[in-house]
Amino acid sequence: MAETNFKAEAESLREELLARRRDLHMYPELGFEEHRTAGIVAEELRKLGLEVQTGVAKTGVVGILEGDTDGPTVLLRADMDALPIQEENDLPYRSTIPGRMHACGHDAHVTIALGVAKVMAQHRSKLAGRIKFVFQPGEEGLGGALAMIDAGVLEDPAPSVTLGLHVWAGLPVGTVGVADGAIMSGSSIFKLTIQGKGGHAAMPYTTIDPVACAGQLINALHMIVGRKMDAMAGAVVLSVTSVRTSSEAYNIIPQQVEIRGTFRTFNAFTSEMLEQHIRSVSLSVCAAGGCEVDIFVKHLTIPTVNDPEVAKRMRKAISSVVAVECQDDTYRTMASEDVSYMMDDIPGMYFLVGAGNKAKGITYGHHHPRFQIDEDVLPLGVALLSSAAADYVLKE
Repeated sequence: MAETNFKAEAESLREELLARRRDLHMYPELGFEEHRTAGIVAEELRKLGLEVQTGVAKTGVVGILEGDTDGPTVLLRADMDALPIQEENDLPYRSTIPGRMHACGHDAHVTIALGVAKVMAQHRSKLAGRIKFVFQPGEEGLGGALAMIDAGVLEDPAPSVTLGLHVWAGLPVGTVGVADGAIMSGSSIFKLTIQGKGGHAAMPYTTIDPVACAGQLINALHMIVGRKMDAMAGAVVLSVTSVRTSSEAYNIIPQQVEIRGTFRTFNAFTSEMLEQHIRSVSLSVCAAGGCEVDIFVKHLTIPTVNDPEVAKRMRKAISSVVAVECQDDTYRTMASEDVSYMMDDIPGMYFLVGAGNKAKGITYGHHHPRFQIDEDVLPLGVALLSSAAADYVLKE
């Protein structure tokens, strides 16, 4: 790779990056509703002279930066959607949309990817190949990556490698997670609808109580991981996150109770096994309580897996940006990301870039109403992804 100081080039964009991220943070949009965000992305890419396609999988944007000579195609992906969360931060650039918040850092991802486009466009004459910038809608459990794959983002031209990053509150700013193999889990959801026989709460013996059954079932579900799964088979998480009944009255035993939750694993076999345990435990517990149960399970994402050869190459490529001692090659998380589907088809590397800072009070996790990032991660992210992409397409 040519000697290029991407760290300095990214740092020169600092004020622009901060302004862009804060603007996006103020106007968060949910999955497949990212019209304003997509408009900004498309306009900025066109200004840089990229070939731009809009309306991909409804609100997605694809921009291609073509080099002067032929070579590999690097797919660089950024997600755009926000979350249905009411922001509780007291910031001058807090969300202006009630019940909407960039509580996962996708505003930073869009900002960083646009920064990379600006940096790499300045080196267009030295590019052998191309960078395919993919701005994806609907990452937060809505199937955005699969929708974009169906729309053809892995074709014409077909990528040689997939690159991307996630700003990560669980790591201190200045550090980067660069592990081989599965670094983020696959994500699945379940909904268990328990049907009983409602009645007066003063006469429970005349009912078949789905609430009592639900209580037993929740305990049984939480015992699956510790008592039915092999601890040596890899990390597994199961959480019940919601319980709803068909009645909110104090004196009514309801007809129905709905239990919702999620489970995460690092491989597909463990996920399938866990699903079977959920089904068998639900059926047996509900049968014992005289209730019936309808079981719904959906696998939202597969694990995000860093290709070992790509990861080895990328750790070397980014060493001019982040020292080896700041590269954590062991860090993994049970959170999930649907970039996994792109990486399943096109091997690649997904960086977890530290955005936490205890000294500044930036300690809240992702999807929390007080989630924040240390904005030093913005120029760092631009430098990292620019260096990573350049290793494939920048001529010596």
